[in-house]
Amino acid sequence: MLPYIRSDLAKLNAYKPHPSSDTDAAVPAQLDRLDTNESPDDLPSELKQKLAWTYQQVIETNRYPDGGHESLKNAIAEYVNESAGVSSLVSADNISVGNGSDELIRSILIATCLQGEGSILVANPTFSMYGILAQTLGIPVVTVSRNPDNFEINLTEAQSAIAQTQNPPIRVVFVVHPNSPTANPLTSDELTWLSSLSQEILVVIDEAYFEFSQNTLVSELAQRPNWVILRTFSKAFRLAAMRVGYCVAHPQAIAILEKVRLPYNLPSFSIASALVALQNRQLLLNSIPETLKERSKLITALSQHPGLQVAESSANFIFLRLKANDSDSPDNTLTNLHQQLKSQGTLVRKISGGLRITIGTPEENLRTLNRIQAELTTLTS
Repeated sequence: MLPYIRSDLAKLNAYKPHPSSDTDAAVPAQLDRLDTNESPDDLPSELKQKLAWTYQQVIETNRYPDGGHESLKNAIAEYVNESAGVSSLVSADNISVGNGSDELIRSILIATCLQGEGSILVANPTFSMYGILAQTLGIPVVTVSRNPDNFEINLTEAQSAIAQTQNPPIRVVFVVHPNSPTANPLTSDELTWLSSLSQEILVVIDEAYFEFSQNTLVSELAQRPNWVILRTFSKAFRLAAMRVGYCVAHPQAIAILEKVRLPYNLPSFSIASALVALQNRQLLLNSIPETLKERSKLITALSQHPGLQVAESSANFIFLRLKANDSDSPDNTLTNLHQQLKSQGTLVRKISGGLRITIGTPEENLRTLNRIQAELTTLTS
């Protein structure tokens, strides 16, 4: 360890965004990339042409980007209001924009927990970056469990953790709605519990998959100044390469996040891409019914296999687990299944005792289904 580096970083591993798609001679060149919850569809060519024209004719690469994001914030506010079915619920003052949701998560942590002032609470399994980013900042992470059957948060355990964690106290609770990797939305009991938390605790609700669930808590923000909602352009809006995320919150909370945000954090091309996506949102979001139809077909087909447990999903992915059998442990079989799928060109995410499978194109989904069924027959015979 280098002598000038924080000693606690020796315990951390660098995050690898695509652990299952690293270069491997055994993996076919043609891959079905169903491991990162991206959209299977690229931007339509006419929008790419429009962005190419913008890059050539509008963007001055020798000039810094718009550091205030006012045009983008206004466009996001219009979309948030539209998706909530109201006309003036939020304005640009309720919006902060980040280089992906990851930057916003990091800003939230910096604004709340640094210098030993707070720790965070997460219910595993969930999105790993909450804990990873907290650890990189030296912020304690308190974890609680979920019900293994329906993945609801163990609320008794969570409430006890908040009461007992005092040095430093829990300042932020992170939840995903619907959760990743398990795809379940927050329940009424979970929402009641979140609503009951002290105003001294910030509740961060990650709605990365809102466009697929169509279930948002934005309307709650007016009554809950300690709630922040995260969203992203990386999923339904097909802009994973552009790294644009945003959060919606009380203007005072937004003002604090703006204080800790890096200047010029979004490149001009990313800003332009997000604006074009919002201007053409009907075109881009028209693909969602097909995704939901394919999701339903995949869940129905896989649920018929006696050795599988397939959770209901409110997102653009499904979570699959194996049932125990007499010949092998579920984890060994899962590892073998994961490796066999990879060798045939289907990349899925092995995580938290299951496989998280992104809904791809109909052709990708059919290949995935056929490969899973064939491999399970081989592995369990």
